[in-house]
Amino acid sequence: MADKPVTDRAEEDTVAYEVADGIAWVKFNRPEKRNCMSPKLNRQMKKVLEELEFREEVKVLVLTGEGDAWTAGMDLKEYFRETEAQGLWAIRKSQRESYGWFERLRWYEKPTVAMINGWCFGGGYGPLFGCDIAVAADDAQFGLSEINWGILPGGGASKVVQELMPFRKAMYHAMMGENLSGKEAEAQGLITEAVPADKLKARVLEICEALKKKDGHALRATKWAVRRMVDMTYDNALDYQIRSQEALHSFGGAAARQEATRQFLDEKSFKPGLGTFDTSKVKR
Repeated sequence: MADKPVTDRAEEDTVAYEVADGIAWVKFNRPEKRNCMSPKLNRQMKKVLEELEFREEVKVLVLTGEGDAWTAGMDLKEYFRETEAQGLWAIRKSQRESYGWFERLRWYEKPTVAMINGWCFGGGYGPLFGCDIAVAADDAQFGLSEINWGILPGGGASKVVQELMPFRKAMYHAMMGENLSGKEAEAQGLITEAVPADKLKARVLEICEALKKKDGHALRATKWAVRRMVDMTYDNALDYQIRSQEALHSFGGAAARQEATRQFLDEKSFKPGLGTFDTSKVKR
């Protein structure tokens, strides 16, 4: 007998994850709905992210999708129609739940990689921007279809394209409602890179392995600095970097710098431009 199609997942089943060799593989898990984000999924995703964030064995987090989509955006029935029917309080609650985990992802303690295996539409641009690095399959599809059904690309999506893409490309993408392939998204700055679908996981794993070798405190300070400085003047950004480096010292940054310098100058065991120093030798 064939399995019955899934029609209503329990909240805890809307997100799947496993931790293997220092990498947390987190999945949107509504493949029967192209991983559309429902209120249940949004609540569960925040729980999962918070559970994994301070686990010592987690060095990198990868966000991907089950099936043939990353996420097709917000669930029109559950996120919009059903919450709107309940009134303004329900709308605001659903907004806080979704924007809440998008925000948590932007300022995550660990490096994050989006592994975009298929459709990435509308509301999906929020977590796309939240991840530090984004790698997609060549044949993935990116789209802001909101204009095609009479609304603007909200939920931060318009800001994401304005932030990541050249102005004319962002305007065209938002106004025309036409899709971009993974390769086109790479060329226009929406993602880091695109690779053939059969090489996607291997490429993401390669990036994760490189990130795992770096000092975690320095990675956190670096990613936060790059995000914070977007709206700063040069002078303010320079001052922020100085203060951030001073703060990093209290998280072991001074010891890490001393050990890296020792390995470079005394042992001559690594070259900064060609690789990462051995972080396991740092005495915190």
